[in-house]
This record gives sequence, C-alpha cells and structure tokens, in this order.
Amino acid sequence: MRKLLLPFGLAAILLGPFTSQAQPAAPLHLEQALDLAASRSFTLSAARRELEASDGAVQQAGALRNPELNASVEDTRRETRTTTATLDFPVELGGKRAARVTAAERGRDVAHAEFSGAQAQLRASVIAAYFSTLVAQERFRLAANSAELATRGADAIGKRVAAGKVSPVDETRARVDLANAQLEATEAGAALQTARQALAALLGDPEPKFSEVVGDTAQVPSRGTAAELTEQLEASPTLLVSRMEANRRKALIDVERSKGVPDVTVSVGAKRDNEIGRTQAIVGLSIPLPLFDRNQGAVYEAGKRAQKADDEYQAARIRVLNELQQAANQLSVARTSLQSSQTTVLPAAQQAYEAATKGFEAGKFGFLDVIDAQRSLLQARSRYLATLSSAFQAATTIDRLLGR
Repeated sequence: MRKLLLPFGLAAILLGPFTSQAQPAAPLHLEQALDLAASRSFTLSAARRELEASDGAVQQAGALRNPELNASVEDTRRETRTTTATLDFPVELGGKRAARVTAAERGRDVAHAEFSGAQAQLRASVIAAYFSTLVAQERFRLAANSAELATRGADAIGKRVAAGKVSPVDETRARVDLANAQLEATEAGAALQTARQALAALLGDPEPKFSEVVGDTAQVPSRGTAAELTEQLEASPTLLVSRMEANRRKALIDVERSKGVPDVTVSVGAKRDNEIGRTQAIVGLSIPLPLFDRNQGAVYEAGKRAQKADDEYQAARIRVLNELQQAANQLSVARTSLQSSQTTVLPAAQQAYEAATKGFEAGKFGFLDVIDAQRSLLQARSRYLATLSSAFQAATTIDRLLGR
C-alpha cells in the first residue's frame, strides 16, 4: 500500500508550493488568463505609453512658430539715444508644417501598429504557456498513472514469485520498471512546475495562484488551410509595423524637402530717436538665400532610408510568409496524427492493455506481456501529448503572426 501511494506522494511534494494556504486553489480558465495578462503586462503598458506619446508628437508638429521680440539701443547718452524695438514673425514656406504633421501622424500609425503587435504577442504567449501547462498537467498525470501501474505490477509479480509461480528475474525487471516510472513521474512534475511558473510570470504573479488550468486535451486546434491563412497575411502586426514605418520614412522625405525652401521673417516695430524727438514705424522682411545649403544631403539621406524601409518590409513579408506556411504545415501534420491517435492508436493500445491485464490475472499471459502492453499504451499516450503540444504551438504561432 505504501508503494501504491508513492506517485501521489511525489505529486504532493512537487506541487506543494502551489497548493499552500497562501495560494487560492482555484482553477484557471483561458479567458481569465488572457484578461489578467492584459491588465498586468508592463510590455503592453509600455506600448500604450508610446502610442499616447505619439499624440503629443502630432500636436507639437502642428504648432506655429513663436514670434521674437528684439530691442536695441544706440548711444548711451539720453539726449542722442536711439531705441529700436521689433516683433519678428517667422512665416514657414514650402509646406513645412503640413509635412511635419503628416510625418508625425505616420509615426503615430507606427506606434498604433506596435501596440497591436504587442497585444498579439502577449495573447499568443499566454495561450502558448497556458496549453503548455495543460499538456504538462496531463503528462504528470500520465506519469503518475504509469508509476501506479508499475507499483501494482511489481506487487503482483512479487506475490507470484513468493508463490513460486514465476521466476525472480521477472520481479527484478518489475522493480527496474517501477524505478524508471517513478523517475519519469519526478521529471514530469518538475516540467509541470516550470510550465506553471512561466504562465504565472505572464500573469504578473511571482508564483502560481491557481490550482490547475482547465482545458480539453481531446480538442484539436484548427486554423484553416495554408492558402486561407496566406490570404490574411496583410493583417500581420509585423507587416503592419513595417509598412507603417515605410510610410513614415516617405513622409520624412517631404519634411526634408520642405526645409530646402527658405522661410520668410516679417518684422514690425518702432524706432525712437531722442535727438530729433521722433518715433518711426519699422517694417522689415528677411529672406535667407539658399545659395549653398538647400538641404540636399538630408533629402538624399531620407530617400535612401525610405528605400531601406521598403526593402525591410519586403524582407519581413517573406519571413512572415515562410513562418506562417511552416506553422500551417506543422498544424496540419499534427492534426492528422492526432486524429489517427484518437480513432485508432489509443483505443487499440488501451484494448490491448486491458486484454493483457485480464489474461495475466487469469493466468493466461505472462507478466512480460502485461509490461509490453502497458509500455505500448503509455508510449501512445505520451506521443499523443507531444503531438498535441506541437499542434498548440503551431496554432499560437499562426495567431501571433496574424494578430489574432
């Protein structure tokens, strides 16, 4: 009986930190995890701050230039002093203000796309961690069941050895299988602890505050065919950021080109001549002469950077398309394998194990037959969980790439 409870003792030891009184033992659903992550994520908060800051950039780009007040005094003697005061109004020409506003708006578009990308990335990360924890839970339960079956088998073969019905070699092999099953349970428990901790970190908690995650491992994710997903490629946050950055770079060309047009400064003021006792009005106009510097170098630089942004967009498109196709193919293969396991492999392995167990209890089969059937069943379940994990990874990759 003490050996039979060993797997459950391992579970209590490994999961003890998560089931203490300080932690509310409440199951966690996927939507709850997504809501918690969205409300606590500093990465998402930082992206939101950047988006809010871009509103200030647009506001500043549209601001008019301030006038300047100039005053000068000629001669320090009061009787012959001449005092001049002017108010200078800069007048921007060449569409500078409109170009600045357009470039700032394109920058805001980039910030908005980055915020959407951060949301998609966070959602994909939470979903991936959630289902990794779900699969780790199932693996741990499977490993615990394996240890329990190995314990039962070892006890049964021990009784038969004591009765002289089977060879002691069978008992030795049964004890070895039991030790391996216990080690696998320990490793599965450690993997579950790691998965839980990773999910808790995404939820903004230093350690897990949930008892388990709730999900159906029999439900296989589906995202459509590769052709259908490719048609949605333009919705990718990565491509959206790259495309918006290319538009911003093009807007900056207009900004630099507008700087080549000189601004005019209009001056109005008054001049007081104490010697003759007169105050005269002053009207002035200042126009820089663009003889040498027409901002041609900056225009050339902005043009090349715009071309670079276009190249980066095309490179990003090829990369995202490749990742999307790979994920779609991975999911398709995983779905086919999972459907085969659900309909054929797992039922056959379960039936073979039950038949071998009943035959062993009736004395028709040897213990080695039971061990082989048990090992085949556990391998089939482990393979199913590994394939299910691959399917979830592919599905979350698709969601991340398409911004779902």
